[in-house]
Amino acid sequence: MSAATYSQPEIDALWRTLRERRDMRHFLPDPLPDGLLERLVEAAHLAPSVGFMQPWRFIRITEPTLRAQIHTQVEAERRATAAALPSRNDEFLQVKIEGIRDCAEVLVAALMPQREKHLIGRRTLPEMDIASVGCAIQNMWLAARAEGIGLGWVSFFEPDALAALLGLPPGARPLAILCIGQVEAFYPRPMFADAGWGRRLPLAEVLFENRWPEGAGGTPTAY
Repeated sequence: MSAATYSQPEIDALWRTLRERRDMRHFLPDPLPDGLLERLVEAAHLAPSVGFMQPWRFIRITEPTLRAQIHTQVEAERRATAAALPSRNDEFLQVKIEGIRDCAEVLVAALMPQREKHLIGRRTLPEMDIASVGCAIQNMWLAARAEGIGLGWVSFFEPDALAALLGLPPGARPLAILCIGQVEAFYPRPMFADAGWGRRLPLAEVLFENRWPEGAGGTPTAY
């Protein structure tokens, strides 16, 4: 065993966190323990980023009126999404997608402005700044789960409208509304899986060798 290898209990804890991470939508009203929010942001800030650009910025929403306005935007998009799913409209509307009004903390994760100045790793793949923010949010998600705190990633919003509401500078773009808080229990399985909206694909359907195999279209199901 390499000296750099973690102990087996540490490895087991990592895998448990990966397997038990959930997109949470149900929260208790209790506040977060002192210092926990800062630790979660620190976990996000330890994420890898292309060219070390660190494109993530987080806005903590503490004004009740502003939180309510954000919820109104999310609700409008939830209903617009349902309208785009005519065959499953009622079914979709029964699925809870966020906990903005209930969670202890709401953060908005945004891309920094003037990202075009960072060319390392982005000259041919400019989307790597988005990937970097995704890594930061995943870090925060796993750290929250390890500490028994729920986190939900809300993507039901119109980016320009949310940017205007938060006064983001030109070029900045919101990517996620993060609901964070105490939970009664973590879901045993992802909620959308339990609601019949999909399944976790087997590894054979996501791992190929050398070339894309013939007959493997890979087209996602449109709901």
